[in-house]
Amino acid sequence: MNAVLAPRPLVVLNQTGAEADALVAAAGLPVALADDAAAPAWERAADADVLFTGPRNGWRNAPAQPPAGWPGRLQWVHVASAGIDFFPPWLLQVPLVTCSRGVAAVPIAEYVITALLAHQRDWDTLRVQGADPWRETFARVDQHLPGTLQGRTLGIAGYGAIGRAVAVRAQALGMQVVALRRGGARVDGGGEGDEGVQAVGSIEQLLAASDHLVLALPITAQTYHLINAATLAHARPGLHLVNIARGALVDQQALLHALDAGRLSGATLDVTDPEPLPDGHPLYHHSRVRITPHVSWAAQGAAEVTARKFVDNLQRFVAGLPLHDVVDRVRGY
Repeated sequence: MNAVLAPRPLVVLNQTGAEADALVAAAGLPVALADDAAAPAWERAADADVLFTGPRNGWRNAPAQPPAGWPGRLQWVHVASAGIDFFPPWLLQVPLVTCSRGVAAVPIAEYVITALLAHQRDWDTLRVQGADPWRETFARVDQHLPGTLQGRTLGIAGYGAIGRAVAVRAQALGMQVVALRRGGARVDGGGEGDEGVQAVGSIEQLLAASDHLVLALPITAQTYHLINAATLAHARPGLHLVNIARGALVDQQALLHALDAGRLSGATLDVTDPEPLPDGHPLYHHSRVRITPHVSWAAQGAAEVTARKFVDNLQRFVAGLPLHDVVDRVRGY
């Protein structure tokens, strides 16, 4: 009698760290877990069924063309980022690709509110280190009182998980919120923050309506340089631009011209194109620009939150259920 071979366990290659290892083990799933953060993922495609990887795992050095044998036996790839623009297009040759959309929504929303308050209250100019500066600063503020966020209008370009998280916090501060959603979809989808959010139909309308504008869109062929000289001509005078998405959403030369012309009161840029900007770039030293090094996502426990999203999807994958946050191959996000 021939022996019946046991089915081969699903092999999961985790490249993101110990948090996912521990959560997969605790879930008790019928999988074999492999770790290899050093090897390029495409070199392990013949050894694994599922890949959990991130932009830091060598993808910036990926070949332009798909490697021989790709995608191997991979059935599903989950990436530890919301966007997939860090990865080569041939990643999408894997039958199923999901992303970590929304895992950083809370820290990014808090970053945005920090940027709005710092700009609106002119926070950077208020610190004093002596009695004379105390008196001078008090006199200056007393003569030129700062505005408040209450009653101001916040525009949000890209009304996904991040946009909703920003809207909730902005509304709590008394702001009016208007939004432009990808594909022109309605914003009143019943999610947290939807109530009271007004939809606009174009980036020009959003620029004209906003005192502060947050960019939370993916970078695609359609959104590349969405903020440019032509669209900035519609900006409400004194607009403050906040970009926490991708640097290439903004034509940086057009942004500089708008700042120098006084049409924009300032820009807070957590992302630029390229990253980092070369030494001496005028955006570094512009008095109305604050640049941070792509850290709006950063928060304690971020790796665990991302790992939990993957393990939740892994449980669904093992059970044969539809996965969350599947990447649309046509839209590219």
